[in-house]
Amino acid sequence: MRPVIGLLIFLLIPVFVAAQEGEKAESGPQYIEIGPKLIVNLANAKQLMKVNPQLMVEGEAAEQVKKHMPALKNALIMLYSGRKAEDLATAEQREALRKETFEVIEKTLDKYGTSEGFQDVFFSDFRIN
Repeated sequence: MRPVIGLLIFLLIPVFVAAQEGEKAESGPQYIEIGPKLIVNLANAKQLMKVNPQLMVEGEAAEQVKKHMPALKNALIMLYSGRKAEDLATAEQREALRKETFEVIEKTLDKYGTSEGFQDVFFSDFRIN
């Protein structure tokens, strides 16, 4: 009987270690897509902006973002709509918009819960048609 128990312990140790490593991997930052893509009208009625913001979050911020996704989408649509395409032409202008996006997301999360754990925002797609 003892050899069987020893064998079971020997076989279960790698499973236990792998489970702990999996928990460690999930504890780091993760990315949450707001979208699939947000499409908004620009100042010129014939132009659209398509943007795909990705939020970098840690811990329970992922749950906050998912819970308040409709409010976040609305805030971003209101932020992006009606802008002029020429105001988004350079890398510096798009970086300024990224920073504005961060501030709006942080403010919205704080309004409906907490922004703790929200770290940054990135555009994984940005087009003006």
